[in-house]
Amino acid sequence: MKANENSYVISGRKPERFFRFFEDICRIPRGSGNEKAISDYLVAFAKERGLEYYQDSENNVLIRIAATEGYETVAPIMLQGHVDMVCEKNNDTVHDFMTDPITPYVDGKYLKARGTTLGADNGVAVAAMMVVLDGELDAHPECECLFTTSEETGLNGAYAFDYSLIKSKRMINMDSECDRVVIVGCAGGIRSDITFRHQPTELPEGFAPLRVYVTGLMGGHSGENINHGRSNANKLVGTILKAIAGETELVVSSINGGSKENAIPRECEAYIAVKDANVAESVLARISKEIKASLGKDDVGFTASVEHVAAAQSYLSSAASRAVVDFCSDVPNGVLRMSEHMEGFVEFSRNLGVITTVGNTIDFVLSSRSAIESQLDESVAELDEYTDKFNCVDGVNAAARHYSRYPGWEYAENSALRDSFVRIHEAEYGVKPEVKSIHAGLECGIISSRIPGMDIIAIGPDMKDIHSPCETLDLESCEKFFNILSLIIKEKC
Repeated sequence: MKANENSYVISGRKPERFFRFFEDICRIPRGSGNEKAISDYLVAFAKERGLEYYQDSENNVLIRIAATEGYETVAPIMLQGHVDMVCEKNNDTVHDFMTDPITPYVDGKYLKARGTTLGADNGVAVAAMMVVLDGELDAHPECECLFTTSEETGLNGAYAFDYSLIKSKRMINMDSECDRVVIVGCAGGIRSDITFRHQPTELPEGFAPLRVYVTGLMGGHSGENINHGRSNANKLVGTILKAIAGETELVVSSINGGSKENAIPRECEAYIAVKDANVAESVLARISKEIKASLGKDDVGFTASVEHVAAAQSYLSSAASRAVVDFCSDVPNGVLRMSEHMEGFVEFSRNLGVITTVGNTIDFVLSSRSAIESQLDESVAELDEYTDKFNCVDGVNAAARHYSRYPGWEYAENSALRDSFVRIHEAEYGVKPEVKSIHAGLECGIISSRIPGMDIIAIGPDMKDIHSPCETLDLESCEKFFNILSLIIKEKC
């Protein structure tokens, strides 16, 4: 897929081919589960250049470029990133992620998208690998570029790939968001679905139908931003409804909030009915002020509103409504434990990312993260306990399903790649970079478990607010990122 020369929004910046390729892939819809087009695009790219490639049934693509002269005996290196992106948009943005391209634009030193996520997570890795495969580097060993799929919904592509095809014993993952940091470890995680099924009832006589709506929160990545003090819209709606239910009878028709389990939800709405609407409005006004006073600086746009609406077709019983509200309000969320060994590092967390109502079913989707396997077991047990508790409520059938578990990536005492990054960063930019583990999940955990002894680092340019429509990519940082990447690849290790 080639674009018209005049259609690029970034011009005059280096590395030029990096930005051209990034804008090209922005034109290809590539939400998780919709990666066939980008996968085929990469295959066509390899064919045009006569490169060896492999495409599997999950649309993962592996492309190799041979070593340049003088590098034939240097150990091969693998570059890796994922092709899919989180598809989030503002409510007032008309965009179909299945068919519509992302529309990037330059805002000063940043690249952003109009009303949607930008997809720099992890489009920067795709673009960087394409530049290497396009022959930009004049010297390099054999490079194996692995483009994986469905990372954002459970690292499914990385799980499915056949690693017997890989020759390399060292790898650079490019799914990081800070050019002054080299990542050397990450958390594992697990997804959980808690489903409440109920027997629908009619609107109780004398009850007033209302819509409660929370919006204006920052949101963000449920791993990287979980300790930044950003509030969860789903949890706030639970808090509000519980407060209302404490002062007037309440029944629930539906709750819907968030769209991705690995994104902190920014908006949530609930259709309810109450015995006394005046009391409900008074409670919401009071608790909204309390919530607003407690929020961090990122959530200054928070609003909570209530409005009278037409009656819904059905409602939960009083007991079932209370169970749903209590679960939404009470299930532990956010940072559950900080590390005792690494200052400021989140060890264990949970995110109530999605609530959806379809017919007589309300589904809660949660993401738990920890580098410690026993803590993931603890999270499963706790959610099972909550499910069993509410399954005893009359008229409620509650069930839990846990899936898409992935391993963490443990810190390695010795790493030639880590040492190269630190040395090159300090020599090129005069600053010693930070070496750290992160609370987000990376495919490095899966790959390190499948290829024992693989030396791995994760790097990337500066990005902010990934997984949200506020996502930004620092354009100047991209040049620094690609320069360091190139210099590491060129080293004769």
